[in-house]
Amino acid sequence: MSRILQITLVVLALFFFLSAGGQEEKVTLEMGSWRTDDTEKMNEVIALFEAEYPEISVSFEPTNPPDYNASLRLRLESGTGPDIFYARSYATGVQLYEDGFMLALNDWDVLDQTYADGAQGPWTSGDGSVFAMPFLAVSHGVYYNQDIFEELNLSIPTTWDEFISVAQTIKDAGYIPVANALADQWDITEVVFMNIAPNFIGGQEGREAYDNSERTFNDEYVVSLFEAIDSLQPFLPNGYEAIGYNDSKALFQLGDAAMMFDGSWTIKEHEDAIDAFKWGIFAPPSPTDEQYITFHPDNGIAINPATDHPQEAKLFLEWLAGDAGSKAVADQLPGFFPMKSNPPVLNNAYSNEFLGLNKGRGLDVRWTWPSMMEGNPSGYQLIQEASVAVLTDRATPTEAANSFQDGLALWYAPAQ
Repeated sequence: MSRILQITLVVLALFFFLSAGGQEEKVTLEMGSWRTDDTEKMNEVIALFEAEYPEISVSFEPTNPPDYNASLRLRLESGTGPDIFYARSYATGVQLYEDGFMLALNDWDVLDQTYADGAQGPWTSGDGSVFAMPFLAVSHGVYYNQDIFEELNLSIPTTWDEFISVAQTIKDAGYIPVANALADQWDITEVVFMNIAPNFIGGQEGREAYDNSERTFNDEYVVSLFEAIDSLQPFLPNGYEAIGYNDSKALFQLGDAAMMFDGSWTIKEHEDAIDAFKWGIFAPPSPTDEQYITFHPDNGIAINPATDHPQEAKLFLEWLAGDAGSKAVADQLPGFFPMKSNPPVLNNAYSNEFLGLNKGRGLDVRWTWPSMMEGNPSGYQLIQEASVAVLTDRATPTEAANSFQDGLALWYAPAQ
């Protein structure tokens, strides 16, 4: 080899080394989620982390919500799963952990330093292992058009009878009373049925009475709950069987519908879309003087045991749990409430309005999540099918309650 060629090779090698900054390649973490609507805002949160830790890049890659569970499992089973990912609470998350797809976090000091046992519970397996970092909770309620209420001289209803009376007045005035519909069946299940259920069954104490075999799943309380679902029929949009969740939101945002059962996760969408009228939130109406709010542990964040970068993944989670990260999430994602013991101050007025509904009311999670999700048919599936059947006149409320009881009895011990 000539002297000139040797020098040339040395110079080229030095050039490539200097071009790379003399550093190792940046670590990239893929983050899985079902929150497609949060992509822009989560990227803003991530940018704050990357500014502090430039050696780590996080790519937020959400999946269409209804497809998330199946898609995530398929990827994990094929060895192509994300490094970190949103973890469903209770049974759905437990199953993934027990199948070996979530890293146990028991020896991670950040958990006990940041989250109370109650916050960790929805992501704790039967053997006591915590399989995800608690991340965000959501609340449920009823969005309403304040201008329409003022125009019609309506007060916020607190009882179910008052709610139906208000809905009738709104309908008589030519507005759609309730925007919710059936094309996306999870809407009627999660944001209507699960929204009002604690008021009809007696909150956490009532829910636990079913799980302790003290009540049957077709008793008078469950029948009354399906009767309430049935009573909504005259007040839903025309052709509601074919109207999807996003269309329902549009009906409310355009001022065509006066009310919509929904969750705190929709705050930002309404803020961005509504400028023609005033709007607010009220607590779901109750058939009795006792009122409850569904305040649900929505998602934790799990680490894929197969990741090549477990320490970087823990560093990102630790940042999210810290003051800077939790504040950024609360500000960028109003309506998602950090579950840490010392949560950040919320700047968003609607987030604080949702939290204000908790005062003086009992709190509970979505009914079927803690113990009725893992069997076949699941409690969720049974409620969804029964609710749709009632709203399409294919079942009476009593028949719907009986189908709930009979379906659970196939596998769920408290129903047998």
